[in-house]
Amino acid sequence: MWYIVLARDNPGTLAQRLAARPAHLARLQELLGHGRLKLAGPMPAIDSENPGEAGFSGSLLVVEFPSLDEAKTWADADPYIAAGVYRSVEILPFKPVLP
Repeated sequence: MWYIVLARDNPGTLAQRLAARPAHLARLQELLGHGRLKLAGPMPAIDSENPGEAGFSGSLLVVEFPSLDEAKTWADADPYIAAGVYRSVEILPFKPVLP
C-alpha cells in the first residue's frame, strides 16, 4: 500500500535539517532503489523554490510499505527526527490514480 508521510518541522531547525540531510536522503535512495518511493521533497517555508534562511516547514513523501505500522516504524527512524527537525509526522494511506 502507498502512504503519504507529511512531516512538519520545528521552527528554527534549518541547520539541523542541513546536517542530517545526507542520512535522510540515503534512506530515500534505498526506497527508490526498491521501487517504493513515488515522490519526496521538502516544503519551503515561503513561496520560493530556494527559501534561503527562511528554511522549510516540513517534508512530503509518498512511499510504499506492506502496512501502516511498517510505514510508521520506518518514518520514526528518520534522521530528521533524531536531529530534532520534525515536530510531527502524519502518515495516511494513499491510492495513486494519475499519472
